[in-house]
Amino acid sequence: MELDVSPPIRYIAFLRAINVGGHTVKMDALRTLVAELGFANVATFIASGNVIFDAPAAPIPTLETRIARHLQQALGYAVGTFIRSASELTAIAHYQPFLPADLAGDSTALYIAFLATPPSDLARQKLLALRTPADDFRIQDREIYWLCRTRMSESVFSGALLEKTIGQPATLRNSTTVQKLAAKYAVADTS
Repeated sequence: MELDVSPPIRYIAFLRAINVGGHTVKMDALRTLVAELGFANVATFIASGNVIFDAPAAPIPTLETRIARHLQQALGYAVGTFIRSASELTAIAHYQPFLPADLAGDSTALYIAFLATPPSDLARQKLLALRTPADDFRIQDREIYWLCRTRMSESVFSGALLEKTIGQPATLRNSTTVQKLAAKYAVADTS
């Protein structure tokens, strides 16, 4: 029997329901919970549920399920888990769904919604029908890019409306956070 000696892959888990909605989890506790699954080099990035870890190559849905089940058992509530490899994260961070001029406003922000699977054609149509002068969307694989030309709190669009519209869970991150994560952790990818 031959041993698998391939180097581990760097993954980034974007967790939903961490330090929002009354669910408070200390980052050292979160790192410990993820390390209990046998993953190496576990780190967190800001206190909003971004967990970086190294693991042998595995199907992403399998990793998502393992982490989500473990966190639900430990924390007592469901934690949506959306994983990308470091190379996927680099591509996401460098993808330009809008022109630079579209991002120039003082209150303008770009958010990235992470999904487990690409939205269906019907979900895409429903989402794109919600475009307004303040909110615009681009869909690329398992990510939705939301250009918000006002403060998020002033927009009629929200993460809850996004999930309802596309019919599946998602978690949002500011594109600045995603770019910082990619810059800091993507260099270690060995996939």
